[in-house]
Amino acid sequence: QVQLVESGGGVVQAGGSLRLSCAASGRTFISSDYAMGWFRRAPGKEREFVAAITRDGDITNYADSVKGRCTISRDNAKNTVYLQMNNLKPEDTAVYYCAAGRNPLAPSGPGHYNYWGQGTQVTVSS
Repeated sequence: QVQLVESGGGVVQAGGSLRLSCAASGRTFISSDYAMGWFRRAPGKEREFVAAITRDGDITNYADSVKGRCTISRDNAKNTVYLQMNNLKPEDTAVYYCAAGRNPLAPSGPGHYNYWGQGTQVTVSS
């Protein structure tokens, strides 16, 4: 079993920045076996893809809505993936979820991910 725990959410003014972290653990978890992704769900909306990164971190994938403002990265030695978010907008307000999947790519579809965290709230005030 794999556990994912997100942190770093909070309340920030528009134009501000946040760095989300996702710590992975599990008896048999090997970070380099898993692509990692970030998704979000805003109130009243469907879950949507934000960013993903391949197992060794060499390829990243971003939603158009965050491209140029967000950077996903990972440290396999620490079993942690990060999402640096800059120039935040009120429409970025959502619960952000980390996900892990045994996939050689950096997929945007939630069905490619096997494990999910509980989420961390990000609120951007105008």
